[in-house]
Amino acid sequence: MPDMPEQIRVCESAALEDGGLGVRFQVEVRGRLVSAFVVRYAGEVHGYLNQCAHVPMEMDWQEGQFFESSGLYLMCATHGAIYEPDTGRCVGGPCRGSHLSKLEIAERDGAVWWQPDALFRAPAPAPAPTPSA
Repeated sequence: MPDMPEQIRVCESAALEDGGLGVRFQVEVRGRLVSAFVVRYAGEVHGYLNQCAHVPMEMDWQEGQFFESSGLYLMCATHGAIYEPDTGRCVGGPCRGSHLSKLEIAERDGAVWWQPDALFRAPAPAPAPTPSA
């Protein structure tokens, strides 16, 4: 069995309120950086790639605003697609029946953690700045 990469801390648990703002972070997918997010719904934390299942565009209205006004569904700001926050299944709009790409998320010790895998990898660390001469 190959070594699993270590979990990556995304945010403090307190940063996520039920049906409230999400927290964005970066993942690497097939060699390119892609935005991802975590939200809290019905007391549980869920994470997805920040890409609508209709057309892969970022979903949030403004930074971290993924829920529609009732706080019951995730909504794509561009296409109006509506998703169940706990499953990522599209229940309304142009991609009905499709799913958001779900990430493996855990919550422990007052923090939210993401488990990279073979498809969704941790971004490479940024190179250290070189001192100017």
